[in-house]
Amino acid sequence: MQNFSPLQKLVHDQARIYGERVALRYRDYSLGIWKDISWKQFSLSVRRLSDAMITLGVAEQENIAVFSQNMPEGLMVDFASYAIRAVVIPMYATSSEMQVKYIVSDASVRFIFVGEQDQYDIAFRVLKHGSTLERLIIFSRDVCLNPEDSISVYFDDFLASGSDMHKGVVCARSEKVQPDDLANILYTSGTTGLSKGVMLTHEMLNTAVASHYGVFPLSEKDVVLNFLPFTHVLERGWAYLCIANGCTLAVNRKPSDVLQSMREVHPTCMCAVPRFWEKVYSAVQERIERSNPMQRKLLLDALSVGHEYNVEYRMKGIEPPLALRLQYSIYEGTMIAFLKKQLGLERANFFPTAGAAVPPKVEDFVRSAGLMMIVGYGLTESTATVSIDRFNRPASIGSVGRLLEGVQIRFGENDEILLKGKTITKGYYRKAEVTELSIDADGWFHTGDAGYIKDGELFLTDRIKDLFKTSNGKYIAPQLIESKLCVDKYIDQIVVVAEQRKFVSALVIPQYDLLRELARDYGVDCADNVELCANERVVKFMMYRIDTLQQEFANYEQIKKITLLPEPFSLERGELTNTLKVKRAVLYKNYKEQIEKMYEEE
Repeated sequence: MQNFSPLQKLVHDQARIYGERVALRYRDYSLGIWKDISWKQFSLSVRRLSDAMITLGVAEQENIAVFSQNMPEGLMVDFASYAIRAVVIPMYATSSEMQVKYIVSDASVRFIFVGEQDQYDIAFRVLKHGSTLERLIIFSRDVCLNPEDSISVYFDDFLASGSDMHKGVVCARSEKVQPDDLANILYTSGTTGLSKGVMLTHEMLNTAVASHYGVFPLSEKDVVLNFLPFTHVLERGWAYLCIANGCTLAVNRKPSDVLQSMREVHPTCMCAVPRFWEKVYSAVQERIERSNPMQRKLLLDALSVGHEYNVEYRMKGIEPPLALRLQYSIYEGTMIAFLKKQLGLERANFFPTAGAAVPPKVEDFVRSAGLMMIVGYGLTESTATVSIDRFNRPASIGSVGRLLEGVQIRFGENDEILLKGKTITKGYYRKAEVTELSIDADGWFHTGDAGYIKDGELFLTDRIKDLFKTSNGKYIAPQLIESKLCVDKYIDQIVVVAEQRKFVSALVIPQYDLLRELARDYGVDCADNVELCANERVVKFMMYRIDTLQQEFANYEQIKKITLLPEPFSLERGELTNTLKVKRAVLYKNYKEQIEKMYEEE
């Protein structure tokens, strides 16, 4: 296990090694260009910020919050806080006023760093209406202050107030950092119930970074696009690992810009969730279908050869035969290179992917296209990684890799995955009773996920808490069904309904544009999404697509009826978490009428 510098010293030690090399890149929206921050500038900003925070009165092990989209300033706050033994609580940029108010109250937050106008407006309302908040520090100069606001400060002004005045205090605090000091409190999105603050210590984060050494073919030559929110434990841990390896981080601020950013930055690596690759898969399938016959044949043949070369041989650790190597090299320089160029991934190295089940078809496609998807499994409570594919070990489509060094695993009742180790949380902030429900008397953390190990690889079977029991006594794993069906190009999202029902049904968010275009081709002209989703021929077509994909399921697992919804699921209506996972209980409540209609006797 490699000995990296601890978090409180990491940026400064890297600056001594890399100096004027580029550490961070970000898009300047006013100029429409990407700007660079050197390691030396990164370190200097972190030092000044530590000093400014001491001047502000931030105490040791005090909780401060960052409420922003991805910005370089957020990383600066992280490392400046670690150096003075403060605790960082990141919040999703999409958090509601109620969520922010809850976290601020639960963690007694006095100081909060905010990103843009939306975050500032919400945070100021929380401050104004009575809370522990005392000061807002604003990253973006474009934010317009409320006329009643006399206490907020812009980040660059706050940074300028830092000097070496408290250098001795900062150094003393940095030396006092203990392994069990809190570094982060990450409030889970909460698909059910109230958010819980997962406590991550310095030891957990430092161990997680060190444990990944040699797991990835990562080096100072890599340019990494940060796409997921830094609030997400996967992107957070990944960013720290990249910093520890001297990589250049290109910080993507707006999720909607990611495809544009990929084409501009040409990253070698990018952390993503399966949903991103599902979108890529659907887009490429659509492009193939729209190609002329010759190009379509070449693309399909390239993917077929890519499957044999990468999936049947390379993933299994077997050297491909010479004829296949020659055939693949031709396509790698032509059709596969064409696909990569469309995404801005000409320099692709590898792509860690976790956060949900990866549909086998999607994983197979990504690998066949010559992109090294490294699938993993983890939780906020495990400081991200529990298991991960190894680039130099055999890997199987459908597995979530091999256990990370230092992680202990055992299987409990119903094959539940139980975990122990230095990267596993000791519990939830100020919630002893909830902690006792999750961590047993022997110290094993209960994940709620079921799985098994085969040939050294971990496979997930289902989410125990999400298992549905039909009125016929059959158990249904909704996520398994949903992950199989969402690869269809006409399906954007799908949510299974089955609990205590006599058969399985589903709520479907279609790809409206594609479906409307298809409907027009068949003489069905709909004025809007409401008409489109209510059209009997359209519903029958979607049911036919689902039936084609679900043939491998047992009869009791197969969806018998569907309802097409004219609007996507919404954060504002509380139907999605900040990580865009569905809140089933909310959906079932919001669409109760539509669900009940599917179960009316015909």
